[in-house]
Amino acid sequence: MDKINLEHLSVQYSDGIESLKDINLSIRENAITVLFGPAGGGKSTLLRTLNRLNDLAEGTKMTGRVLINGEDILRPEINVVELRRRVGMVFSRPVTLPLTIFENITYGLKLAGERNKSRLDEAVEQSLRQVVLWDEIYDRLKEPANKLSGGQQQRLCLARVLALKPEIILLDEPTSALDPIATLKIENLLRDLSEHLTILIAPHNTQQSARIADDAAFFLQGELIEYGEGKDIFIRPKEKRTQDYIAGRFG
Repeated sequence: MDKINLEHLSVQYSDGIESLKDINLSIRENAITVLFGPAGGGKSTLLRTLNRLNDLAEGTKMTGRVLINGEDILRPEINVVELRRRVGMVFSRPVTLPLTIFENITYGLKLAGERNKSRLDEAVEQSLRQVVLWDEIYDRLKEPANKLSGGQQQRLCLARVLALKPEIILLDEPTSALDPIATLKIENLLRDLSEHLTILIAPHNTQQSARIADDAAFFLQGELIEYGEGKDIFIRPKEKRTQDYIAGRFG
């Protein structure tokens, strides 16, 4: 079943550069969809379009439709704050707030009006357990979040997103700053989460893309070149440009 449908999506920034060109793409529910390709291909722009972060870049023009559960999220009347609760995002480097661990996770919930202490406590424990971090830091919740290691901070950022109970998680090179052990923890975590969440990720290298992809989409200079199941794309791609990129001939 499709969770997201992109119909003739084009995105142009204020400098006239067209970052996405007439993209048509259907993304499965409860799967990990990998967006891969050279830098500047439009992967980050696509992720930012899905929760309207591109709205923050003045002069950005978007045409086409982006349907989530059949609803076009580009319509002006869409509640963008509510959309970003449903479609959470994790960036390449962990962006912790200058607050305690506990306050980092509850920040979004409090903004949404949650004040019940027991519900906040429950959300913190549940989200930290989901990212396999509870046993490591349950007795440090009042400490500043920036005291955690890089890998722990990235999982904390993911826990902060999960506390809002999203339907979709977007990740832009989420392990590029992490060591191999922390990277493996994140990858295993994403695999578990994909059983009940729709995940889109732009990994920082082709090897990671091939490891975690249920489905994969290859982007080049704003165009969607090829899309299909991960095992097909990375083992027997149909397009020569996809073959050349995976083989390391460019990029």
